[in-house]
Amino acid sequence: MKFKPTLLAAALALACGLAQAVTLRVADVGDVQSMDPHSLNETLQLSFTQNIYDPLVSRGKDMSLKPGLATKWTQTSPTVWRFELRKGVTFHDGTPFTADDVVFSFKRGASEGSDMKGYTNPIKEVRKVNDFAVDIETNAPLPILPDTLTSLFIMSKKWCEENKAERPVDRRKGIENYASFKANGTGPYRLKERQPSTRTVIVRNNNYFEKFEGNVDEVIFTPIGNDATRVAAMLSGEVDVMEPVPLQDVERLKAGGFTVLQGPELRTIFLGMDQKRDELLFSNVKGKNPFKDVRVRKAFYQAIDIDAIKSRVMRNASSPTALMVGPGIRGFQPDMNKRLPYDVEAAKKLMAEAGYPNGFEVGMNCPNDRYVNDGPICQAVAASLARIGVKVNLQTETKNTYFPKILRRDTSFYLLGWTPSTTDAHDAISALMATPTDKGQGQFNLGSYSNPKFDELAAKIASEIDDSKRNAYIREAFKIHADDVGHIPLHQQALAWAMRSNVSLVQLPDNRLFFKWVTVKAK
Repeated sequence: MKFKPTLLAAALALACGLAQAVTLRVADVGDVQSMDPHSLNETLQLSFTQNIYDPLVSRGKDMSLKPGLATKWTQTSPTVWRFELRKGVTFHDGTPFTADDVVFSFKRGASEGSDMKGYTNPIKEVRKVNDFAVDIETNAPLPILPDTLTSLFIMSKKWCEENKAERPVDRRKGIENYASFKANGTGPYRLKERQPSTRTVIVRNNNYFEKFEGNVDEVIFTPIGNDATRVAAMLSGEVDVMEPVPLQDVERLKAGGFTVLQGPELRTIFLGMDQKRDELLFSNVKGKNPFKDVRVRKAFYQAIDIDAIKSRVMRNASSPTALMVGPGIRGFQPDMNKRLPYDVEAAKKLMAEAGYPNGFEVGMNCPNDRYVNDGPICQAVAASLARIGVKVNLQTETKNTYFPKILRRDTSFYLLGWTPSTTDAHDAISALMATPTDKGQGQFNLGSYSNPKFDELAAKIASEIDDSKRNAYIREAFKIHADDVGHIPLHQQALAWAMRSNVSLVQLPDNRLFFKWVTVKAK
């Protein structure tokens, strides 16, 4: 049988294309919990889904704002911003992207079950101007509005309605829907395969509106919770990129010819305490809540040996902190970053003054596959608190069960990490420290710390356009929170990613990985 020259050429071209397809194999300590971009405001979740979905405003390699699905934005009044939308964009199923999808996505992000209410909380209304323009009106002036939109991804109104996914799933209730396992974005990659807790595969979207800087056609993402197993997979060639690198294996991987990228992360690791319930859950104290007493909170703070955690648990790959935001975040106050001294005797005295000379029992919730050495950190905290008579009943578990539990506030004492996606202090002030409301403020203030004066300052910080005044408000808010011991900040952890020598990528300080920037060279 003879092939026509044109058919033969086409067949050869196809074969060459297939032969040159580049696959990137990525391993992480935990899994992406859902394909729904509005269901969980967690870094790994957002890092992965940002490759499938796009926001109106994106970030560049230097963390500066850049056009996403919006090509430009202008402030038309103190409370109104107009966003001009990108034309000619289609979702992965071929549906054209329009302003209707933007209006729908913001409404969805503000709906029941959404974890994105912290971003939609300041917004009064999103109005369609025409098919390729929307006006976003805020409740009060919000000069950092574009910064707040980088993590709110746009979904297809038509697709969500057709598949009964008009609202995001509520991770607190363990509910799933079509968008939990399927995806239809405008992003650089399309979802090909989803096997929760096993592997997720995405492939290049050849209709993407931006030029690819990398050459990766397919990404196979595999969660490997065990540190030794993850490192073994790297050493054996089963994966090309892994994160995080166990601190004890950094030098071993470097010696093996692998590239290990290390750098400061914008994330702050901290402890939260239930300050709302009249009787503390998971405790032997009945009829009252010790954490309502600032002396108890301060005693816990001063009993924790942060230097031991830094040297022994974190192998010096952490920076102890007194603030809920770290360097690199707009509004960080370096001169205020002074922790209360580690002082067991002072802590014992405070406990006695508060009426607990012999301490008490308390349950503590902690993930073991989310942050760097999260389980060992909590064990070290428990050991420190034992010195003041506090018996910590520690429960460590996978983040898949940990997050739903603490997000429904079924906790007394917990560990959490936070990276302000806006790179601005107001993000942490509003989400972590302000009094929780049903509109999204304080959505991750899981211990319900509350101070009316702090809330007043949070509102001023959001709307103030004068930098010096805004900075003064931030300082005052930080001082109030520190004096109240609203939370117990621990440290900023360091990033550690490993990759094969033929892989090049961009490590951002918010710990997000854009696959469109990854290049895999032929060996």
